[in-house]
Amino acid sequence: MTDNNIKKSKANELKNQRPYAYMILFFCLVAGLYFFTISKLFAFYWISGIGFGFILQKSRFCFTSAFRDLHMTGSTLTARAVLIAVGITTLGFFIIKFQAFSVGNPIPGQSYINPIGLSTIAGGIIFGTGMVIAGGCASGVLMRVGDGFQMQAVALIFFILGSFLGANHSTWWQDNFSIRKEGIFIPDLVGWPLALFIQISLIALLYFLSLKWESKNLDS
Repeated sequence: MTDNNIKKSKANELKNQRPYAYMILFFCLVAGLYFFTISKLFAFYWISGIGFGFILQKSRFCFTSAFRDLHMTGSTLTARAVLIAVGITTLGFFIIKFQAFSVGNPIPGQSYINPIGLSTIAGGIIFGTGMVIAGGCASGVLMRVGDGFQMQAVALIFFILGSFLGANHSTWWQDNFSIRKEGIFIPDLVGWPLALFIQISLIALLYFLSLKWESKNLDS
């Protein structure tokens, strides 16, 4: 049997999944129309979520791999993608927040500036360790659950449980282990233009270092 015949026989053995895809697409459209009748915002969230999930699944974008691949394979492709995404969102959020600040309106997201202390370090270590063991961060776990991976389905359950416990105990951590309870908002310290310059410069520096890191590991 030739290679082409082998490939054809294997392809015939695979179950055609197009009917399932059409059913899911039909369900998404019907649900989107229903949400639109309730609220245009609901419909927007629905479409945005589906689009975001599609992009994640096709690009295999995951924050875990961005940090893991640096040490395991030396590749910085995902890390550089994360840096580009952070740079773009930095500019977008800067425009939105500065516009509100310039006209005297409350700055969006100002209430989400959290205290800084040992809780930040402990949370980072726990989350970083957990996402490497689970094989994905929040976006990566959701993407792989959609792909049918059972381990990520278990990880998602404990991700929800851990988030629930963390939300209920966050006040205790902040009250007892905070070094700066009011947090840090860089524009308040150095001004808006300089804050933007500092952040974009740091992102650019990390991007340059990631290229050097990859070049060094590929040459060795």
